[in-house]
Amino acid sequence: MDVKDFYYELPEELIAQDPLEDRSSSRLMVLDKNTGEVEHKVFRDILSYLKPGDCLVINNTRVIPARLYGVKEGTEAKIEILLLKRKENDIWETLVKPGKKCKPGTKIIFGEGLLTGEIIDVVEEGNRLIQFHYEGIFEEILDRLGQMPLPPYITHQLQDKNRYQTVYAKYDGSAAAPTAGLHFTPELLQQVRDMGVEIAEVTLHVGLGTFRPVKETDVLKHHMHSEFYQITQEEADKINRAKREGHRVIAVGTTSTRTLESAADEQGFLKETSGWTEIFIYPGYRFKVIDSLITNFHLPESTLVMLVSALAGREQVLHAYEIAVQERYRFFSFGDAMLII
Repeated sequence: MDVKDFYYELPEELIAQDPLEDRSSSRLMVLDKNTGEVEHKVFRDILSYLKPGDCLVINNTRVIPARLYGVKEGTEAKIEILLLKRKENDIWETLVKPGKKCKPGTKIIFGEGLLTGEIIDVVEEGNRLIQFHYEGIFEEILDRLGQMPLPPYITHQLQDKNRYQTVYAKYDGSAAAPTAGLHFTPELLQQVRDMGVEIAEVTLHVGLGTFRPVKETDVLKHHMHSEFYQITQEEADKINRAKREGHRVIAVGTTSTRTLESAADEQGFLKETSGWTEIFIYPGYRFKVIDSLITNFHLPESTLVMLVSALAGREQVLHAYEIAVQERYRFFSFGDAMLII
């Protein structure tokens, strides 16, 4: 399977730079995975595609302001840090730019000394382990000094940090937002509940591995980075009940999908569990849990386009993306949505 099989042409001006004022007013493309038929709607029209008894699965992770700017101790050299994973207490795996200036033993000063970090090791892919030192509560300091880790294709400054969070974000830990959920408002979620649709919550802390380009020509040689996930028994029961009663499980986003498919047994049922997943879903994969998917439009040749193609078929997905380009849909994190039914 060649990575070029998942390429499509995207004009740069279709990459959404800012979130819409009203989250639920984004456009919604509905793709029937059996027929390839496409419909054009508005996101709040999602209600007309849901049925009582369905289970909508959302990822309640919360994005931390993981991008920090500091200076190398004893110099004026500027250093940018991206927090990826908390390894233990105050030791984090990070992405450091420029990496060449940051060998083990290097100290970095943030916020005029409010926070300092020492590089203690270089690990896989050149990532750095940093031991942080501070007084007070790390999360509060991070909230003061850190910036939201927007993807590199978004060049505009985000005015409101909360616009890169879902309205149901609960548990700190992500380096990127589960963006399919950005379209929901509290009012829309209440309407979903009122029509008899169950909402189940899972947690997957999104790492940057999700967005890393596939550098291998042969897709099967690509290695996914591990991400932490968690499902409680109460939420597992909601999903299992929908499956047993013959209702649909609809994942909100590729992160919810990866959580469910990682945690399920061979019959597609779940129990309380937590762990690390490196699941890589591409065409040929047999889905165990999900029936439908709400997702955004993803980068060409990305693992996310491959996951969507596994559910709806590569040719149908690429054809739908061609239509989205023609119809001037907005792409990527702050862009429009797709419902695959």
